[in-house]
Amino acid sequence: MRHSARPGEPDKRTLRRELLTVRDRLPDGVLRESAAALAVRALELPELAHARVVAAYVSVGSEPGTLALLDALRARGVRVLLPALLPDNDLDWGAYTGPDSLTRVQHGGRMALFEPAGERLGPDAVTGADVVLLPGLAVDARGMRLGRGGGSYDRVLARLERAGAHPSLVVLLYDSEVVERVPEEPHDRPVHAVVTPSGARRFG
Repeated sequence: MRHSARPGEPDKRTLRRELLTVRDRLPDGVLRESAAALAVRALELPELAHARVVAAYVSVGSEPGTLALLDALRARGVRVLLPALLPDNDLDWGAYTGPDSLTRVQHGGRMALFEPAGERLGPDAVTGADVVLLPGLAVDARGMRLGRGGGSYDRVLARLERAGAHPSLVVLLYDSEVVERVPEEPHDRPVHAVVTPSGARRFG
């Protein structure tokens, strides 16, 4: 059964708070080990093994680390696109060409993000990706993803749908964040796979 926005949101807010609290308690050593393992597991995923263009993101804070994965994809000759947050919470995109191509951007009172410093390719650039790596806080047994609540990736998924683009949608999480069920709303879309430090799981 799908929730409407009103009953679903308080559940989502509570769950987000709980998941972020657990993340923020992870020691630095665990964060480093998890990032290394996540890169290995993600690269084993056939969708990523055959991808030519991957839309990804740079992890911040206690998020599952992505930099090792971004560099490994680049080393394979994959074109990696990274998001830049726009004032309306939509995402523009730019190419990742190594750590030197990132710039730290402070968005109001929110956490600073690492974004591509080079040419902006436009919000529609994501429609050319073979795989879209999504941030999240949890995914459930149906592949429904719980995001941070900003709505940026809801816009990305809607844009892909409008364009008739069908990239593989993969969320990167810690093992404990694969849960039985997350609150769902009518606009939510399932992902195709989750990658955690201990392995990958496909849905549907």
